[in-house]
Amino acid sequence: MESSGKYWIPVFNILEKTCMVTLAHPKYTKPQKGNKTDKKDAKWICDLFMCDMIKPSFIPPPDIRQMRDLMRYQQKLTNMLTSEKNRASNCLTVSNLKLDDVFSDVFGKSSRSIISYILEHPGETFDVTPFVHIRCKHPIEEIQATVDGAISCEQAAKLKECLLHIDEISAHKKSIEKELFRLAGEYPHQLELIRTVPGFSSAPMSAIALLSEIGADMSMFPTSKNLVSWAGCCPRNDQSGGKVKSTRISRAGVYLKPLLVQIANAVVKSDKYPECKVRYRRIKARRGHKKAIIAVCRMLLTAIWNVLSKLEPYSAKGYLDDKITEHSVVISKFQGLALLRMRGYIFRDEVSPAPI
Repeated sequence: MESSGKYWIPVFNILEKTCMVTLAHPKYTKPQKGNKTDKKDAKWICDLFMCDMIKPSFIPPPDIRQMRDLMRYQQKLTNMLTSEKNRASNCLTVSNLKLDDVFSDVFGKSSRSIISYILEHPGETFDVTPFVHIRCKHPIEEIQATVDGAISCEQAAKLKECLLHIDEISAHKKSIEKELFRLAGEYPHQLELIRTVPGFSSAPMSAIALLSEIGADMSMFPTSKNLVSWAGCCPRNDQSGGKVKSTRISRAGVYLKPLLVQIANAVVKSDKYPECKVRYRRIKARRGHKKAIIAVCRMLLTAIWNVLSKLEPYSAKGYLDDKITEHSVVISKFQGLALLRMRGYIFRDEVSPAPI
């Protein structure tokens, strides 16, 4: 069956219970141009399947699919929440209320109480001291200076609606996260293993997001390279006549790849994981930041595949130990000198010191 939009899902849900369904990506089943109808497409797909020329798509079990759907909805809510906060910040900026200069979180406890008082008493001068938390680092005088502006009736109405919408989205997000934790409770061991990988230990939602995308059964991917390729974190093979045309990564993994890139950017800045930092710096010096970050993403995915396949916690021992060959390589003195010259070494005759 060819996947097109969301129309394949109802049919797949019915056929999944009765037989083994092969879901094919449309780019692997394209017919010849100028010879396309629905009946010919169906016949062409049957011919390809009979010749074993269709690559099946990865479809996780039903419970993982439900978790994935909720996780993607949670990400959409996060994006909506960020957009609404930007609109509310814009209302404050155009009203000369520069609370973002003194508060790291404009929608924190202290800042939110100040905004609420301004909306309830527009145009009124007040002292901000009772509203500022004792742990706030900025002086009261600076905070007082940021609320000297006046908000108009129109901006106040818009700001009120933005704040109400922010509270609603936050409540919806908490409900979805509660449901996600309930679904993730069926895979406690796998989540614990994932959280041993660099970057996944601090935020439990990151491990749940990863599990919802790749699933818990790594037998779907014969090797770690298959998982990396499925996630779109490896360069493509595009060569002709001995010339490499392109090494760009694919567009696959539109939900998984941003998560990995975000984690990789944080991991390479931490001294807790030297194996990731060393690999990033080595590749960045030759290929640049973007290719180095994708290389770290591939490193993390490879570790995750091994962790879930072997059911063992992550260990950096293989990255940090010296790579010792299993057998000794015997070369001649001439070959050894040639190898050193290729690596940039220059030989010169040692001049013995003159006798005193």
